[in-house]
Amino acid sequence: MTMTYNELRNLWIDFFKSKGHTEVPSASVLPDNDATVLFTTAGMQPLVPYLMGEKHPGGKRITDIQKCVRTNDIAEVGDHCHLTFFEMMGNWSLGDYFKKEMIAWSFEFLTQKLGFKKEQLAVTCFAGNENAPKDEEAATAWRAQGLNDNQIFFIEDNWWGLADGGPCGPDSEMFIDNGKPACGPNCNPSCNCGKYTEVWNDVFMQYLKKKDGTMEPLVQKNVDTGMGLERTLAFLNGEGDVFMTEVFEDCRKKLEELSGKKYAENLVPFRKVLDHLRTAVFILGDDKGVPPSNTDQGYVLRRLIRIAIRNLKKLDISDFVLSKLAECVVDKYKTYYPELERNRTFIMTELEKEEQLFNRTINAGLKEMDKVLSRVQNELIDGETAFHLYDTYGFPLEFTQEIATEHNVKVDIDGFNKCFEAHQELSRKGAEQKFKGGLADHSEKSAHYHTATHIMQAILRQMFGPTVCQKGSNITPERMRFDFSFDRKMTPEELKYLEEKVNEVIQQKIPVVCEEKTLAEAQAEGALGLFTHKYDAEKVKVYTIGNVSKEVCGGPHAQNTGDLGHFRILKEESSSAGVRRIKAVLE
Repeated sequence: MTMTYNELRNLWIDFFKSKGHTEVPSASVLPDNDATVLFTTAGMQPLVPYLMGEKHPGGKRITDIQKCVRTNDIAEVGDHCHLTFFEMMGNWSLGDYFKKEMIAWSFEFLTQKLGFKKEQLAVTCFAGNENAPKDEEAATAWRAQGLNDNQIFFIEDNWWGLADGGPCGPDSEMFIDNGKPACGPNCNPSCNCGKYTEVWNDVFMQYLKKKDGTMEPLVQKNVDTGMGLERTLAFLNGEGDVFMTEVFEDCRKKLEELSGKKYAENLVPFRKVLDHLRTAVFILGDDKGVPPSNTDQGYVLRRLIRIAIRNLKKLDISDFVLSKLAECVVDKYKTYYPELERNRTFIMTELEKEEQLFNRTINAGLKEMDKVLSRVQNELIDGETAFHLYDTYGFPLEFTQEIATEHNVKVDIDGFNKCFEAHQELSRKGAEQKFKGGLADHSEKSAHYHTATHIMQAILRQMFGPTVCQKGSNITPERMRFDFSFDRKMTPEELKYLEEKVNEVIQQKIPVVCEEKTLAEAQAEGALGLFTHKYDAEKVKVYTIGNVSKEVCGGPHAQNTGDLGHFRILKEESSSAGVRRIKAVLE
């Protein structure tokens, strides 16, 4: 089935209106009720008060298409599907319908509206654990739609939770089976073999987790769903590339005209320009829009614009063209997001100012780079210097690396990341002074898992060397998920050894000592600073676990390793190229 952007949007809204839902407009991409993020990252984020029990003026059934910005995987942009801005189609039940109705509607929309065959579908349901039972209710609802047991997979990760003591519950993800052969006997939608493509997720908030860790049925059961518009559009039209969909078409053609180059022959720079420029337009064009700056959301915005400019130069474009490309974005979306038209002048003015500023700083930065190269020692540009080039002259790290490589010099990437994350935390703290509320989880169990990640990373580095470092984590009071740099699958023997060594540290009942130091003092002592941990450049917390681990981290942590219980690895798998993922529990 082929479908236009307008058709897909209208199809979604009309379908849920026919089911009694009230359409609400997209909220701002700049949140005012969440201190944990700088941007609106999901459709449910603006609805948190209503999921917690407040009455929504639109009633108990809501649907919308929400503007979202996620920059946590900005480095991934350049492939066929990663975006920093996207539209999330969503619907919510605020204490009204539940699994039976939502799953029936999900099946109806996928098969009757989007044209997928029943045989193409695969779904996942919650496998159950010590806190909540296996979600047979959802599986039964899928069977009622005609899916057989070979299409229904039970996965432990199919769980969504709010803050400690808040609503939580299982979710059911929907996938399209692409018809590729299974990668093995345990092939399922959670693996990365390419057989399955995720299209939708239904979250069922049915439990209230209390502070003592016990569960009880939630008085107001909610449904929260989300479907990415761009990826769905690409899938429906057989493109396989979100940048070949019509939402990017005008801007893509304009960029080809301005550069004299073809998209198909310059995929990465085209994609980075198209994505980052579109995201910048939506941040600037928001009625709460902010200009580029060195703090808060403005800092992220500046980074996006400057990466776009750098990739324009890769396409041999030296003229000021961002505003010309931005016109295409505004014209494409102004019907659905009239704020872009209202703020058109502000968008264009700020882009032109930033482009002029960056072009000036690039020239000054190149002179500074010459000075850096003249005094480099041990053929290495230290992280602080690399960050100075980025922060003062707008040089992206990759830009510095490229120039350094031309002179047979390397760059201290870990050191750069430490400086960059210190700056990010300053921005985040600035945002926290403005935003009230938030959903951050600081339960005792989560603190235990946080400590376990420190121990596990220390053991992994002992096993495989200092190139191993954390690439991401996801911690709930129920389990931990830890991503780390490593280029192959771990053997069963290695996993057993890792598990045993972590438990040895736990059994030794080592005190977890927290000390405040300057960042320079911490670095001099060899403390490890992880990319996903936020800290302040002036004073940082250093958590030390005997001779095992010393890390700069914001916490929270256990007071003693003996409090953690027994560490058990559930799974080791690929997360992305060169990155492995370990899922584990504390029992």
